[in-house]
Amino acid sequence: MRAYGLIAGMWIRSTMVYRTSFVLTTIGGVVVTGLDFVGIALMFSHVDVLAGHALAEVAFLYGLSIVSFGIADLTLGSMDRLGRRVRDGTLDTLLVRPVPVLAQVAADRFALRRVGRLLQGLLVLGWAVASLDIVWTAPKLLLMPVTVVSGAAIFCAVFVGGAAFQFVAQDASEVQNAFTYGGQTMLQYPPVVFAQELVRGMTFVLPLAFVNWVPASYVLGRPYPLDLPQWAAFMAPPVAAVCCVLAGLAWRAGLRSYRSTGS
Repeated sequence: MRAYGLIAGMWIRSTMVYRTSFVLTTIGGVVVTGLDFVGIALMFSHVDVLAGHALAEVAFLYGLSIVSFGIADLTLGSMDRLGRRVRDGTLDTLLVRPVPVLAQVAADRFALRRVGRLLQGLLVLGWAVASLDIVWTAPKLLLMPVTVVSGAAIFCAVFVGGAAFQFVAQDASEVQNAFTYGGQTMLQYPPVVFAQELVRGMTFVLPLAFVNWVPASYVLGRPYPLDLPQWAAFMAPPVAAVCCVLAGLAWRAGLRSYRSTGS
């Protein structure tokens, strides 16, 4: 963590040299990512509900997924560059440094501008919470921050696991993006929109459903995906822990299998 903080801090200082550029790119990030929600809002200008969900409920799902993904993307968004390093052999320079390779890859070119996605998600989530008539109880209040942190950890595990896959497939960043950015896009919509087989895969294989679908069902008082029991809403932390352990094992295995480019 210390090594990660030092490397990320170096890139943050570099970014803040051009503060006007940083502010403009951050605002641009908020606007560009906000277009996703504008598209959802335009869809609701033609329909009142989507699979039984009103706009505020979809915004709640959207906000939770964007905030969790925004945290993971800010901290580990550079992991998709690993395939390029494996292909051209520049990963070798990271191996000879007395710093964990994972910290170096994760903090490489740390892009503080990605905070724009996080801010946009917080704005949408705040609007959704203010618009919904939710009866807040102690478990629901506790579940909100736990869900955000656990969801971010799940996405971080997907980033690391996808990077580990690139040790084998080399430049397969688009495959990794299909599960990170693609998974996050799916979570913006209610699970009932998708086929049951896909929802099962998102619950039991790649458990992104615990980022927002399952805990949001408890907060909103909605039926659970796949008729899961009510206590499943509180399973996000152990699911995130298991995902992180598996991602760590995959990373170690991938790093051991690395044999450079041979050039």
